[in-house]
Amino acid sequence: MGRWSFSVGFLGLMLVLGVSGHPREDLVVRLPGQPKVSFRQYAGYVTVDDEAGRSLFYYFVEAYGDADSKPLTLWLNGGPGCSSIGGGAFTELGPFFPRGDGRGLIINKKSWNKASNLLFVESPAGVGWSYSNRTSDYATGDAHTAYDMHVFLMRWYDKFPEFKSRGLFLTGESYAGHYIPQLAIALLEHNKYSKDFKFNIKGVAIGNPLLKLDRDVPATYEFFWSHGMISDEIGLVIMNECDFDDYVFNGSHNISAACINAVFEANQVVGDYINPYDVILDVCYPSLVEQELRLRKYATQQSVGVDVCMSYERRFYLNLPEVQKALHANRTNLPYSWSMCSGVLNYSDTDGNINILPLLKTIIQHKIPVMIFSGDQDSVVPLLGSRTLVRELAHDLNFQTTVPYGAWFHRRQVAGWATEYGNLLTFATVRGAAHMVPYAQPARALHMFASFVNGRRLPNTTQPID
Repeated sequence: MGRWSFSVGFLGLMLVLGVSGHPREDLVVRLPGQPKVSFRQYAGYVTVDDEAGRSLFYYFVEAYGDADSKPLTLWLNGGPGCSSIGGGAFTELGPFFPRGDGRGLIINKKSWNKASNLLFVESPAGVGWSYSNRTSDYATGDAHTAYDMHVFLMRWYDKFPEFKSRGLFLTGESYAGHYIPQLAIALLEHNKYSKDFKFNIKGVAIGNPLLKLDRDVPATYEFFWSHGMISDEIGLVIMNECDFDDYVFNGSHNISAACINAVFEANQVVGDYINPYDVILDVCYPSLVEQELRLRKYATQQSVGVDVCMSYERRFYLNLPEVQKALHANRTNLPYSWSMCSGVLNYSDTDGNINILPLLKTIIQHKIPVMIFSGDQDSVVPLLGSRTLVRELAHDLNFQTTVPYGAWFHRRQVAGWATEYGNLLTFATVRGAAHMVPYAQPARALHMFASFVNGRRLPNTTQPID
């Protein structure tokens, strides 16, 4: 496998002259164990609160080929409190994946930087390498997260001014169903009052998003039942006894004892040997024995084309001191190691209850296209809830169906099912994908994303192999 091989002369010239509009101090010269690539990478910090020293870590990857003409896509992972660097950038849609031994990288041939420049941010402060000098900032919620991301983008554009006029796509997954719409509303408010710079928002796309608890929660148990993971008896009790209409996170809800018992029994039956985020994927056993086997390249054999141990390889790689140095990360020597989801964040227990549909309605009323996509093997935020919520949103907008629900295709195979309302709202499934759609079905995910950013509908007939 090749390694980064810029000549010393070229690299020196690039560092002296810099790249127009790009911060030289944030240039990632090379990552340890990285294959040779033709695009540039940048990483570093943007301070969003000078007094508190609150700073968000970012990783930016130029598009592969003709980067100057391609849009900018922001990607946020969910949680709340999970890392977009570990998730989006190094597991799902970024240009590299960790090697099986956790000490190097392999190229992701289906990276979304084939279609767009990519920006990943660890948000809010307390996630990954993002931090604050004021630890009270780690008690936060949706409103503060959106505010900080608004400030972040304004200051990031100061580092990369050529992107100010470029089209901006706001994307993410899971709890980014809260992050992205609330950020979009903050940016639209900015545009409303700004007499100077305005954000050029071109689209919003969110995968397996938490949108409305009282629909997304029961969908999990409907999914279990429909996939044969729980019995008819348990499924019927949940359907007949559980009233999820007033369901809230960490609050009192009117749920009967029969419902509570049935939900407990359902979770017990599904068990710990199924990955709820991808029910057809094998699980990784990170015991010492398995670790030894994996280092001998035994356990890196893939399940359904996916490395099921990537989360462990990713954590090992991102905690290597030489990797953090190359990324200009962990500049304050945080008293904890990098982890996928924050152990210091105290995120609001109640913000998960917010109904996101009115925010999506406002975004669409600004003529911004919205796509909700769902991996169909996810039981955590299943397509069953998302599809219903998108249809309800379309009804609220008085949108007619512009593309009837039907299969869409990639390489002459069914890649999923999709429907469109009013030319601005799309719901799409990705066949065989999971909660992390690009991780489980990279080729189909890239096709879907490239179609969206280029304003094309998903093909509803078989196409020639491209």
